[in-house]
Amino acid sequence: MSEKSTKVSKDSKNKSDNKINRVFKGVVVSDKMDKTIVVSIHRMKQHAKYNKRYGVSKLYPVHDEHNKFKKGDEVRFAECRPLSKTKRWYVLDDKTKK
Repeated sequence: MSEKSTKVSKDSKNKSDNKINRVFKGVVVSDKMDKTIVVSIHRMKQHAKYNKRYGVSKLYPVHDEHNKFKKGDEVRFAECRPLSKTKRWYVLDDKTKK
């Protein structure tokens, strides 16, 4: 019988680990917590039946390691592993600071 050896290279695992799934940008609405900011995202949706456009906003708790973002800053953030009960996002960089 011939045995087939299956080797998984370390490079293929690292490539999938470094993949950024979802990236959003929004405005910081709260920076009162330590190492956490709350970012608001506002989107326009269209009603399926009536075709009217309406606004929808959602709040995301985002990890800010160095506490450098303040209320009103525009930031980009991406999805990551769960950091706490509600935090699954981390800051990539800042767009503009006020």
